[in-house]
Amino acid sequence: MKNLVFLLLAAAGIAGAKSPFAFRAVSRDSLELSENGRAVFVYNHGMMLPPGVPEQFRRSTYVHPVFAPDGTLLSDDFPKDHYHHRGIFWAWRVVKHGGETHDLWTIEGVHQRFVRWIARDAATRSARLAVENGWFMGDRKIVKEIVEIVTGPASGGRRDLDFTLRFEALQGPVEISGSPDRGYSGFGFRFAPRQNTVIETERGVEKEDSNLAPHPWAQLTATFQGRRAGARIGIGRDNPGYPNGWCLRHYGYLGVDFPGHDTFTLAPGHPLTLRYRVTLFAESGGR
Repeated sequence: MKNLVFLLLAAAGIAGAKSPFAFRAVSRDSLELSENGRAVFVYNHGMMLPPGVPEQFRRSTYVHPVFAPDGTLLSDDFPKDHYHHRGIFWAWRVVKHGGETHDLWTIEGVHQRFVRWIARDAATRSARLAVENGWFMGDRKIVKEIVEIVTGPASGGRRDLDFTLRFEALQGPVEISGSPDRGYSGFGFRFAPRQNTVIETERGVEKEDSNLAPHPWAQLTATFQGRRAGARIGIGRDNPGYPNGWCLRHYGYLGVDFPGHDTFTLAPGHPLTLRYRVTLFAESGGR
């Protein structure tokens, strides 16, 4: 009987434990996740456009800013060399539907837009954000996009963000593919200004930029705001074409090139699921 009482009290304590994670609106367009009061990332669900940037690049449904566990800013948005790069994002260079060809990557003729919140859950050991978005050609919603981000606690100067992305065509087939020349587009991370950049894969240090070379993961480490930090992207083993090719750029970009030069067709009733783990780290250690 005493053991039963102990277990019930322990369970009640766990159930009543306060989560270190919290969501809060930082503007009408952006939602921040923090752990113990320190920002982890911001999810931008409104249409973002800073002053001085051409209207073409107004966009939403991406993650920026992104922080290492020690508070170092890791991501960039609207960089002048590639205005369309946007923190952690997912988009395709070629989107074909109904005889039209548009570009979700540079935001020409098709846009990702927020539809509704599915979950904003803060538990004791993780936080879960789930969102429904749509791909719109004008007012026509051609793809349903479900984004789920599960965030783990900071430990030993590292933190995992697990992304699950689901895409389903709604009004007939939608074809997606990468850049016709170098095959880039898909899931990517644009990094903040930095010095002493090092890109690594399972083969070791990658001294040159590369296109479409397959790797299960890639990592960028650099000096950001005077501190060594970075991020690794790992591809889910169940993703089609695993391990996929990559776009590796020392100017500050890591991207998984799915489906590269091939074409993948999204079909109604047959959603595509892609999974990625982004590990954020700071070489200075944890909190």
